[in-house]
Amino acid sequence: MAALPGGVSSRVTVVGVRYPDGRHHRLVVREYGDRDLQRNPDVAAHEFRVLQVVRAAGVPAPEPHYLDRTGAILGTPLIVIAYVDGQNGLTSSDLDRGLPQLAETLAKIHSVDLAAADLSFLPRQEVVYAEVLTLRPATLDDSLDEPRIREVLEPIWPLPRRNRPVLLHGDYWPGNTLWRDGRLVAVVDWEDAALGDPLADLGNARLEILWAYGPDAMHAFTRRYRELMPHIDVSHLPYWDLVAALRPAGKLSEWGLDPQTEQTMRTRHRLFVDQALQALNRR
Repeated sequence: MAALPGGVSSRVTVVGVRYPDGRHHRLVVREYGDRDLQRNPDVAAHEFRVLQVVRAAGVPAPEPHYLDRTGAILGTPLIVIAYVDGQNGLTSSDLDRGLPQLAETLAKIHSVDLAAADLSFLPRQEVVYAEVLTLRPATLDDSLDEPRIREVLEPIWPLPRRNRPVLLHGDYWPGNTLWRDGRLVAVVDWEDAALGDPLADLGNARLEILWAYGPDAMHAFTRRYRELMPHIDVSHLPYWDLVAALRPAGKLSEWGLDPQTEQTMRTRHRLFVDQALQALNRR
C-alpha cells in the first residue's frame, strides 16, 4: 500500500491485490476530502459514473471498479479504480508528440454523446462561475489582475450561449494526464466534471500549458484543438481565458511553489490576461 502524490482535495492510495492463484494487480483507492464533500456530497458517485461514461466513449481514463458513496468502509466516500502505470504530465522534450494528443483527447471528451449518457446530475459550469463572480472577496488580488478581470466578466455574466453544452473535465491540464511510451494513457481526477461551453476547458488548458511550456506550446495546442473541432465558436475564447485567469487569484502564493517557478507563472499569467483583453479591445 502506498500513497500517491498530488491529491489536493482527496487522499489517493495504491493497493496491491493478490489472488489465491498467484495473480496480482494494483488498484487505486480515492477517498474524498471535506472540500469536495462540502461542494458535492455525492461526488464519489458522480465521478464513478463519469468514468464509466468517458471510458465507454473511448476516452483514456482509469476503469472504475467499486463505489462506496456513504463512507461505510473507511468512514468517507470513496471509489476504487484501476491503477494506470504512467508518467504524470509531459516533459518539454515530448511536446511535439504530446501536445497534439492533449488536444485530441480534449476534443474526444467534448464529443461524448450527452443524449446517450445521462449526466444531468453534473453542475452547469456557467452557474459555478456565476457563484465565483458573485462572491467577490473583500480584497482583490492586484498581483494577478483580479480587478481588471472582474471588471470585464461581472457585468456580462452569464455569457450568451454560442456553443451547445458538452461534458467538461473541469480541470484539464497536463498534470491530470498519465503517459507511457509517448502515449497519453489516462486522464485522471474527474471530480470537477461539469456541463457547459467547451471553451471553459480550453481556456483552462491554455493557461496551464502556457505556465508549463510557454506561448508557442499554448498556441500549438489551441490550433490542433480548433482543427479537430471546427464547429466550435471561439468568439468568446478571450472571456473564457479571463475566467481561467481568475482561478488562481488570491491562491497562487499558497501553492507551495519555489520562488522562480512562481515568478515565471506570474509573468506568464500577466501575458495571458493582456492577450485576452487586447482581443476584446479589438472588437
